[in-house]
Amino acid sequence: MAPVLSLRTLTGRILFGMTLGIIVGVVLSFFPAAQETGHWLRTGIIDGLLHVIGRIFLAGLSLLVVPLVFVSLVCGTAALDDIRRLGRVGIKTVALYLLTTAAAITLALTAAVIIKPGLGIEGESSATFSAAEAPRLVDVLIQIFPTNPVQAMATGNMLQIIVFSILLGIAISLSGDSGKRILTVFEDLNVIIMKLVWLVMEIAPFGVFALITRTFATQGLDAILPLAKSSF
Repeated sequence: MAPVLSLRTLTGRILFGMTLGIIVGVVLSFFPAAQETGHWLRTGIIDGLLHVIGRIFLAGLSLLVVPLVFVSLVCGTAALDDIRRLGRVGIKTVALYLLTTAAAITLALTAAVIIKPGLGIEGESSATFSAAEAPRLVDVLIQIFPTNPVQAMATGNMLQIIVFSILLGIAISLSGDSGKRILTVFEDLNVIIMKLVWLVMEIAPFGVFALITRTFATQGLDAILPLAKSSF
């Protein structure tokens, strides 16, 4: 067995949880009780235990993003000895964020055009969508500078978090001995945040299993097969 597929590796455990989730979910979908709202199988297991585990896992992933980006950028920026390098690092960080965001959007749109997800699936919905008007470039540039960094972190505004992290790192770097003491605190926080990442990723196989199982158990093959066929 390849090392990456070993159950000793995180990737192997996640793939195992995904595969097991598909199998268990498909089996559960054949039970009529899994589709009955009042039955204990649907209420207690599918919409209860599996739903709770899946939501906790997703919440754990969400809670990592802001502290990980904030603490890592502050540490990286404040640790630079040459102040002239700070500007280049800041520009590269923002440029990398914009580049990866653009790449993700491009790949998602390309995949949607090729795969056509949802094609052939019948459903009733009265939902409507109205696209918001795109902001001006001037407004975008102004809004990347936060007026309230706490609010930016609470709402997950990553560009504002990145800018504030870089500015705070620059201030720490220029603050002499006081800055060095604060940098030590952030370096300790970075170690703790990485340990938190490890803790969340350790439950990833269980979270993936719960999410996949609930999806297949509630949707069943009747809804999933047309989606799979539209991918080919």
